[in-house]
Formats: sequence, C-alpha cells, structure tokens
Amino acid sequence: MRRFPLLALLLAAPLLAPPATAHAAPAPTVVADAPTVAAHAPAGTAWTVDPATGRTTVTADDTVSESRLAALRARLAGTDAVVRREPGRLSTLIAGGQAIYGSGGGRCSLGANVRSGSVSYFVTAGHCTATAATWYADSAGSSVLGSRAGSSFPGNDYGIVRYTSTTTAHPSAVHTYPGTLTITGTATPVVGMAVCRSGATTGVRCGSITALNATVNYAQGSVTGLIRTNICAEPGDSGGPLYVAATGRIVGILSGGSGNCATGGTTYYQPIAEILSAYGVTIP
Repeated sequence: MRRFPLLALLLAAPLLAPPATAHAAPAPTVVADAPTVAAHAPAGTAWTVDPATGRTTVTADDTVSESRLAALRARLAGTDAVVRREPGRLSTLIAGGQAIYGSGGGRCSLGANVRSGSVSYFVTAGHCTATAATWYADSAGSSVLGSRAGSSFPGNDYGIVRYTSTTTAHPSAVHTYPGTLTITGTATPVVGMAVCRSGATTGVRCGSITALNATVNYAQGSVTGLIRTNICAEPGDSGGPLYVAATGRIVGILSGGSGNCATGGTTYYQPIAEILSAYGVTIP
C-alpha cells in the first residue's frame, strides 16, 4: 500500500515574543495495513481497503462476541481502521446459475462453462469442490456432469470440474430464472459497477460492487482478493456467477456472505480472471 508522508506546517514566531504555553502534539494516525488487520481479525470478520483513501473497514458478523469486538477495536485503536458490526453470519453458503450436486451431498451453483482447447469444464466455488470429487445435475445422483479437476480453498475459493457427460449441453450462458443470458467474456470489477448474480436457491439478484480486494475470515480459513457487493445470497447459491447483465460478461464466482434475501445481505466473489488464469481455461 502506498503511503504518503505527513507534512508538518511550521509557523514562524515573531522575534523576542514571550514563550507560548506548550501543548502536546496529537498522535499521528497509523495506517491499518494488511498484516496488522490480519493478525487481529478473528473468524466472522471481513475487511477491505478503499483504493481512493487507503482507509480500512473491518466488519464483524453475529458470531463475533461483544468482548471480541471490543478487543478488536482496542487493538486497532490509533489506526485509520473503521470497525463495525454487520448483521448475519459470514458463511461459504454451501448447500448452486443452475444447481449442481456433489457426491458428498452438497448442493452449489454452477459458475461458468469454460474450456481448454477441445476439453470442456465448469468452474464453481472451491469450498464446494473440496467436498466432492464427482458432480451431478440432479440430487438423486443419476445424471453425472463430471469429475473434479482442481480445487483451492481456503486462501482462494475456486474449483474446476471436467465434463465427462456427452449428453448434457453446456452452453456459455447464465440461467436467469427464467431464460438464459449468453456469456460473451469477462469484465474487470470496478467499485460502483451494476451487477447481478444467479444462484440455485434465490435466482437472480442485482446490486452493485462496493469494494475490491476484500479478505473474509470464514470458520474454515481466510480467503483474500475478493469482490464485495450489496447483493444478498443464501445457502446453495455458492459458486454461481456475478455478471454484468447489460453486456453478458462474467465478473466473479460467489464465495460467501452474510445476511439473507429476506432482510438483505452482503456477498463476496472470487474474481473470474484469477480463476481462468489459475487453470489455463477460457470462457467459450
């Protein structure tokens, strides 16, 4: 993080003036950098840094006790960090556009169909692929989609499944409940960007990007570099795509969030560009 030195303004005093009463100079504000926050933020917290001001905001969900919240505020006292409570519970929302079902019993949402040459895959959340090696299109496990080819969680939150089914169509599209939206590529996330997400539990919900490069401390471990939005989600929506409805471009894959779609919530997404780069695949 780039830091700017504080400039002291010196006021020249008239010669031979009587000495002024001494006052203690205010303590300088310390920038709450990533190591400082990470060292003290427990599970149930998330934090972002405003790219324009450099100021850090730390949020705590309902699982963080008042005593731990008070301790966090005390540890960050004297820094530029803002610490506030955010209703709900941060979770990875495991329970999936259209639903996909893991052999371990988990249900998530398919994120995006991708490919490497002539080989077809789909990507979803890593906390989903970590639970199962085989994925199905139905809860009964009678319609196989494919087998896990990679998974990364925590640290990151993405996974990839290679299609083994030759009978299931997998177009480059988002299911929009009802209908479909053709996906033509990816978009770079920007704060304020109007976006929507699609998931198997709550369908399509829309809002805007509120922060970038967020860190979320789940019970299973921390995930960094996430996109934060004011869009709600619920269990089973994990892995679904965040996209720009006006252009048909994918921005990210749902990792988790807090709140719900009855009272509102906050959600976090793994940027799609990082996933494509990690696995050497492209949007068809």
